[in-house]
Amino acid sequence: MELFEDSETGSNAPEFTVSELSGAIKRVIEGEFAHVRVRGEVGRVSRPASGHIYLDLKDDRAVLAGVIWKGAARSLEIRPEEGMEVIATGRLTTFPGSSRYQIIIESIAPAGMGALMAMLEKRKAALAAEGLFAPERKRPLPFLPEVIGVVTSPSGAVIRDILHRLADRFPRRVLLWPVPVQGEKCAASVAAAIRGFNALPAGGALPRPDVLIVARGGGSVEDLWGFNEEIVVRAAAESAIPLISAVGHETDTTLIDLAADRRAPTPTAAAEIAVPVRLELLAAVAGLEERRRAALARGLDLRRQRLRDLARALPRPEALVAERAQRLDGLGLRLPRALVAFTRDRHLELSRGAAGRFGPALLARSLERRREQLLRAGLGLRPQTMALPIRHRGERLAALGDRLARAGAQRLQAGRGRFEILARTLGSLGPEAVLARGFAIVRDGAGAVLQRAERARAATSLEIEFADGRLTATPADAPPPSEPPAAPKAKPRRPRKPKPPEQGSLF
Repeated sequence: MELFEDSETGSNAPEFTVSELSGAIKRVIEGEFAHVRVRGEVGRVSRPASGHIYLDLKDDRAVLAGVIWKGAARSLEIRPEEGMEVIATGRLTTFPGSSRYQIIIESIAPAGMGALMAMLEKRKAALAAEGLFAPERKRPLPFLPEVIGVVTSPSGAVIRDILHRLADRFPRRVLLWPVPVQGEKCAASVAAAIRGFNALPAGGALPRPDVLIVARGGGSVEDLWGFNEEIVVRAAAESAIPLISAVGHETDTTLIDLAADRRAPTPTAAAEIAVPVRLELLAAVAGLEERRRAALARGLDLRRQRLRDLARALPRPEALVAERAQRLDGLGLRLPRALVAFTRDRHLELSRGAAGRFGPALLARSLERRREQLLRAGLGLRPQTMALPIRHRGERLAALGDRLARAGAQRLQAGRGRFEILARTLGSLGPEAVLARGFAIVRDGAGAVLQRAERARAATSLEIEFADGRLTATPADAPPPSEPPAAPKAKPRRPRKPKPPEQGSLF
């Protein structure tokens, strides 16, 4: 038998393509490690826009790539962060495109409470370093808010406890922003609710709350983890509306409690912090009113007593004016005598001094002086011109005579005009003008003008003067005429004293 030699040397190992080999490895790995739990520290974490989460699990000697698909990422209670020690549950597989193996994570949880709390303390320290928990950032709560905003689940017992407590203490308007208080969507929904309340405009159709309450019932650390998320803490710290945190029971503490303006141990306690007790306010106001009335009454009593004390210290009004009244009476008695003495003194002074100064001699001297002034002004002569010839003086006298005649005519004309004006005025005011307007003058028998009807009745006869004549009348109730009284005897006339000689006109 002839043996044929192969021209090429080889081996009996099977030959695989790259894809066949990668598929075989994939089947082996997925078959052997279909369900594994891996403990490690989270390294690099990537969250692309697709919604998947890519991370690394590592220890001190190896690194395992991991991926959490979008569907599983939505149901995670704890979001993985770098440096967090976790236990990941899933299955191993390979990624032929890069010749590596990885774990498909279906669930992830902290590796014990210590790891979770360590991560919480790390986040707390980082946020505190930014000043988000500083006391000076916290705002005071309003004493009596008009509107209260509540961020919680609408189906839990928390909102009912808050509403019930508000109704008992002081009913107020409540705006509820419903949010999930557990799970993956909790943190984003709570942060959006806080920012949404702050975005409401003041005076808008939907009232802007005066205070916010973020509330949730008790639970484990994992259940309350959404309120430890950084997005929630930053929203609480940035809130312009004062915020009360009421997450969990009294022993539960979350990071939102540190960022809030006030922490309440329970949701019911948050309602008590938000509003005062109405009945206590009414009692306090009534007590203040009573104190005000008592203080006002005491003040009035003290001032009334003070007024009485001051009134006793003041002198009586009669004592104040008695001395001055007596002095006034004395001056009143002295006044007539003083007036008589003053009049007598002035009379003597006038008769002694002033009569001599204003006597006839004074008038005569004044007349002579005026005559000389008139002569000098009219003739234009000076003492040195008195020696002029008689002819010149005659001419000058004739010229002055003409001027005097003209001046006299002017004065006469002006006087005549004034006399006519006065005559017309007198005519309009005289009795004739009054009679012409329809009036009459009534006189008695003696010719006296009667102005009253009583005197007209007593007269025996009346004379009535009209504008065109006079009439005689007798009043109807005139008394009967009586005999005329006897004529009185004529008294002898006394001789008249001779008149003093006329002194002449001063002008």
